[in-house]
Amino acid sequence: MLKLTDISKTFNPGTANEKTALNHLSLTVNSGDFITIIGSNGAGKSTMFNAICGTFYVDEGKVELDGTDLTFLPEHARAREIGHLFQDPMKGTAPSMTIEENLAVAYLRTGRPKSAFLSRVSKTDRQFFQDQLAQLNMGLEDRMKQPVGLLYGGQRQALTLLMATLVTPKLLLLDEHTAALDPGTAEKVLELTKKVVSERNITCLMVTHNMHQALEMGNRTLMMDAGRIVLDVSGEERSHMTVDDLLEKFSAGAGRALDNDRILLSTEADI
Repeated sequence: MLKLTDISKTFNPGTANEKTALNHLSLTVNSGDFITIIGSNGAGKSTMFNAICGTFYVDEGKVELDGTDLTFLPEHARAREIGHLFQDPMKGTAPSMTIEENLAVAYLRTGRPKSAFLSRVSKTDRQFFQDQLAQLNMGLEDRMKQPVGLLYGGQRQALTLLMATLVTPKLLLLDEHTAALDPGTAEKVLELTKKVVSERNITCLMVTHNMHQALEMGNRTLMMDAGRIVLDVSGEERSHMTVDDLLEKFSAGAGRALDNDRILLSTEADI
């Protein structure tokens, strides 16, 4: 489904602020994989997502999705096939537009039909939006004419998830999408995420800071450090791993102990 071949990205090359964010990284993702990704700040997790989405072009290497070379395809063209959620719930929606208008933009940008415009949203489409909102169990189906800016963070993040999957994407990227929410809301959005991904059989990559989530969710876990993948575990080996095992494997792959306090705190309790 997704293939990254030897991709590299350096920001501010030749200056005092030069930073190698991706270092000859390669990854193959199979159709239906749900991969959790963990690593310290600066490990390259978000940069890898941005390389996949086309936020920038990689300096070296190749990005392929479902057999199509995306390496030099612009971001807006990739967005038809890739859903992307950010840590900040304020991203991904237009606050001055209504809930219905946001959903219409997400629905019609995929090209259904390819010549569709916002004004062509039909009564049937609106009913579809309402039915989808009802599944969130947040009462948003009764507030479709309200501006999105009036919603609280959890509602906006749930809406963004719905917008990203309204028409099933080939790939869904979740960049710590529950980290900015309170624990109760985060759990609700996480359960919604698992439900949507499972029911639609969406190929998904999810960055998390929670070591328990990294092992319990999905079918495969990656750990990143210094712009490369230092651990890729799945199957029987993963099913028997503990958080301590994961930390030990990271140390062996990275050549140093994990030193991120936020991640290490999650080894003691789910946060």
